[in-house]
Order: sequence, then structure tokens, then C-alpha cells
Amino acid sequence: MQLLAHYTIADYATFKTAFDADAEDRSNNSLSLLQLWRESGTSAWALYDVANPKRARDYLDGAAGVFNSQAGVTATAFHFVETA
Repeated sequence: MQLLAHYTIADYATFKTAFDADAEDRSNNSLSLLQLWRESGTSAWALYDVANPKRARDYLDGAAGVFNSQAGVTATAFHFVETA
């Protein structure tokens, strides 16, 4: 399973610094980064491999809030997808 995430952000540099610092926490919660894209100064997309969907969802619904506040994330959209 994979997760496509969209982040609406205040500033890309602030987001990227916090995003890099959060790598271990994401990894500990079943999210392995495959690709990060910058759409603009206020929008970023990430593709993750998901080892444990429940654990990843719990993280996104809870502890990821700390990351969001540090990274200047103003909105998120998460889509769990599988190869068809």
C-alpha cells in the first residue's frame, strides 16, 4: 500500500527543514518516503510506502499534528492507494 500526501504550506524552506527532521518519526510509524515533490512555494506532495496502514493512520490523525505545526502546514490531504 502507498500513501499520496498533499501538504499546503506557508513556506517551503520551513516545511522542508521540519520534514527532514521528522523522517525518523515517520519511519517509526510505518511511512517510508519514496518521493517528495515541490509544486510551488506553498504546496508539496509526498509518496510513501506504507508498511502498516493502521499505524500510519493513527500517526497522521495524532502525532503528525506536531510536525504540521512546526512545518507551517495549513492543510493536508491523504490518499491511501494500492496498485490496481
